[in-house]
Amino acid sequence: MGWYHDGMGWGGWIVMTMAMVAFWALVVFAVLALFRTQRSGGSTPDHRDPMQILDERFARGEIDEDEYHARSSVLRGSLH
Repeated sequence: MGWYHDGMGWGGWIVMTMAMVAFWALVVFAVLALFRTQRSGGSTPDHRDPMQILDERFARGEIDEDEYHARSSVLRGSLH
């Protein structure tokens, strides 16, 4: 029969303990992430060259070739 014949047994206790540890780890992670974001003042400003950002977006496939050329011509016109 054992100790927990009608209960959840040792396996259930182990799963329940692991779930509780995971839950509290998630809560701690969320609180730390929240404070880290508030302390740094939100997102950090991007000080890169606009053409470099455009090149990276094109390389990642976020924009197509036509949009890349259109935006680069506008940037080159405003940079000079």
